Amino acid sequence: MAKALVIGAGPAGLMAADVLSADGHSVLIADAMPSPARKFLMAGKSGLNLTKVGAGFLEAYGDIPASMVAALSAFGPDQVIEWANGLGQEVFIGSTGRVFPVVMKASPLLRAWLKRLDAQQVKLQTRWRWTGWDGDDWLFETPDGSQSVSADIVILALGGASWARLGSDGLWAEQFPDNIAPFKPANMGFIVSWSDHMTAHFGAPVKGCTLIAGDHRTSGEFVISSRGIEGGGIYTISAAVRDGAPLIIDLLPSLTVEDIRQKLSRKGKESLSNVLRKTFRLDPVKIALLNEFGRPFPDDLATLIKNLPIRHDGPRPMDEAISVAGGLRFDALDNGLMMRDRAGVFCVGEMLDWEAPTGGYLITGCLATGRHAALAAIDYAAQLDVGGH
Repeated sequence: MAKALVIGAGPAGLMAADVLSADGHSVLIADAMPSPARKFLMAGKSGLNLTKVGAGFLEAYGDIPASMVAALSAFGPDQVIEWANGLGQEVFIGSTGRVFPVVMKASPLLRAWLKRLDAQQVKLQTRWRWTGWDGDDWLFETPDGSQSVSADIVILALGGASWARLGSDGLWAEQFPDNIAPFKPANMGFIVSWSDHMTAHFGAPVKGCTLIAGDHRTSGEFVISSRGIEGGGIYTISAAVRDGAPLIIDLLPSLTVEDIRQKLSRKGKESLSNVLRKTFRLDPVKIALLNEFGRPFPDDLATLIKNLPIRHDGPRPMDEAISVAGGLRFDALDNGLMMRDRAGVFCVGEMLDWEAPTGGYLITGCLATGRHAALAAIDYAAQLDVGGH
């Protein structure tokens, strides 16, 4: 059977190692960090969102190539649930279709997964940082000095370029200068230079609004922080805002502009602040946002309430983003995710040039591409065997 080298021990790399070793191949995983799947574990601290069931799953990934469509079609939400159950992790489906382990943590699932890989005789080497090639050998800096590894097939699962302290530093891109789409932050907050009066609202959630960016709309909540705006609602439309769409907030999505105008016309001598608070039930943080971005108020306040422009200074730094866009371009790969200019080398996970919103899409994409490439690698190894190599 083929000797396989997997570089990177996140979900994509572990899935590739799982599929390869289950087929009988000898697998070595090399990871630069002291322990595997650090970003995966961090994601699980707030509740491990594995995937999302319901209509529109594939559409959430936007314009992706045929290889990515094939990977996700073969290993989508139903298969992720089956996979988690196979590792002894019962899951539940939330009201929005998001799927979580009942224990709401990543660590039990990871322990069970590593135990299965160990039973399949997968060898894991930590603190092994890939540094390049020497002919057909793969070079690593390790605690025991420089090491070289030869393998029949190699799976690169090197991660993106956010959360460098967890292992995804993007430095590997220097090895492929001609095949990289520039990294950009994805699923991130935005910098806002607040006026002093907003200090009292730092940490406050903003609920019951509609966020608008171009053709994208979401009703998810977000948080005011000292650094700007962040949270699920912002992440959902962050790609559109990052790429230039104005960010607009509808503070009263349940009312029409005309509804608001009529109510404002009946305010009489009551102060505007009281009307906003009593008549429209705007909470202090929404009123603060209206003051921050709306003054001096126009004559048509109703339109402003429905279309409040949010001024910002761009995305938070890429290393703070949940994920990234950009990476290794798909035109450098065949349909099995093998590099066109390096036979037997496959690429998976966040290092590829795709992005998706939060909500389980990221983990599912990593698992699906890891599996897809491993199956292609198995076919490639079989052809090597037939050819007598």
